[in-house]
Amino acid sequence: MEKQQNYQVLLYYKYVQIDDPEQVASEHLEFCKELGLKGRILIAGEGINGTVSGTIEQTEKYMENMKNHPLFEGTTFKVDAAEGHAFKKMHCRARPELVTLRLEDDINPHDLTGEYLEPKEFYKRMQEENTIVIDARNDYEYDLGHFRGAVRPDIETFRELPDWVRENKEMLEGKQILTYCTGGIRCEKFSGWLKREGFDNVGQLHGGIATYGKDPEVQGQLWDGQMYVFDERISVPINQVEHNIVGKDYFDGEPCERYVNCANPECNKQIITSEENEHKYVRGCSPECRSHYRNRYVVEHGLTEEQWNERLLALGEEKAQEQTN
Repeated sequence: MEKQQNYQVLLYYKYVQIDDPEQVASEHLEFCKELGLKGRILIAGEGINGTVSGTIEQTEKYMENMKNHPLFEGTTFKVDAAEGHAFKKMHCRARPELVTLRLEDDINPHDLTGEYLEPKEFYKRMQEENTIVIDARNDYEYDLGHFRGAVRPDIETFRELPDWVRENKEMLEGKQILTYCTGGIRCEKFSGWLKREGFDNVGQLHGGIATYGKDPEVQGQLWDGQMYVFDERISVPINQVEHNIVGKDYFDGEPCERYVNCANPECNKQIITSEENEHKYVRGCSPECRSHYRNRYVVEHGLTEEQWNERLLALGEEKAQEQTN
C-alpha cells in the first residue's frame, strides 16, 4: 500500500533587488512560521533563494502569497510530493550573496548570463560534438549523481569554481560549454562569469536538474545516479527511464547511494556508505574520527567504552582517545 503524500517540498529562487534584506527576511520568517512551513531561505540584496516543506495546503498558500508579493511575483517553483516535512526547523536569514561565489566584480544575471536551455534542448546539445558539460555543484553532489560524461571539477565549494576554470582553460577553449546545477541559481551567475571570461558559446540548463527530471518528454534521460538535495531526503531520483548507480561506498568502493555525515562533529564530512559499513566503522571517515572522544555514533547507539574499543580493535586501530584539556 502506497504511503499518502500530503506534503510538498518547494525549491525556488528569484534575482530581484531588495533594499533591506534584514527587514524582508524577518517579515518573511514570521509569515512562514504562521503558515507552518519548515525550511531554509536566504535573502540578499540581489534576491531570494529558498527551499521549504509543508502540507499541500500550506505550500499552495505560500506560492499564492509569493505570486502577489511586489518583490517575488513571477517566482518559478519546482514542486516535489513528500510524505512529511523535509526539514526540522524554519530558517530565513539575510546574507551578502544568494550563492557564495565571492567575485571581486559580481555578476548580475539580469545583465549577463548564459543562454537558457530547456530540458529538450539541453538533452540534444549534450550529445553534440565539441561540447563539454560542466557540473557547477560541489564534489559530493556530483559523486551521488550527474549527467553522463559531465566534467567533475575538483572543488569542495562553489566559490572555488572560477579558479578551477582558469586552471583548466585549455580544456574549455573553442568548446560549446553547457553547465547545470540543482535548481539553476548557481548557473545564472557561473554562466555569466564564463561569458565575461571570454567563453562565447555558453548554455545553462534552465530550471536545473530538478526541472529536467520532471520534463515529460526528456524524462531525465542521460542522468546517472540520484540528485543530492539539501534537506532530510538527501537524494531524489531524476532519470525516469533507467537508474544507474554511480555512487561508491567510501569504505569498500561498492555501488551505494546512501549519504551520512562523519560522526566526528569536528569533521562532519559527508560520506557514501552502506548501513553495514556505517556500523563497522562507527561512522568515522578515518581512524582519528572513529576514535574521537566526541564520536556521535557511539552516543547515538549507546556503545559502552568496551564495545567501542572492540569495534576499533577489529579494524586494527587504537583505542578511543580520551578528552584532553
